[in-house]
Amino acid sequence: MTPYDAFQTLELRVGRIQKAEPHPKARKPAYQLWIDLGPLGVKQSSAQLTELYTPEALVGRLVICATNLGERNIAGFRSEVLVLGLPDAQGRVVLLSAEREVPLGGRVY
Repeated sequence: MTPYDAFQTLELRVGRIQKAEPHPKARKPAYQLWIDLGPLGVKQSSAQLTELYTPEALVGRLVICATNLGERNIAGFRSEVLVLGLPDAQGRVVLLSAEREVPLGGRVY
């Protein structure tokens, strides 16, 4: 498999956060997110974004998600997609996002 073929196996798609609330059972502070991925429907994710984002600031944001990694149960919450981010200089998660409006569910290439 070439590196490009390997990249193509990963599905990265854009979604919009519809709902965000604290994840009360998580070991590390996290939010439970509901993300609209257009034709793929609304998917759930647990994400450790509490240092830089409030639930209110997350709602309506476009985010990039890995959609084909399978589901995980995180402290009793079904996480269906992985929301992508990068660490800042202090190690806090900064979300990856689209810089303008794009159709929900669009694939990153």
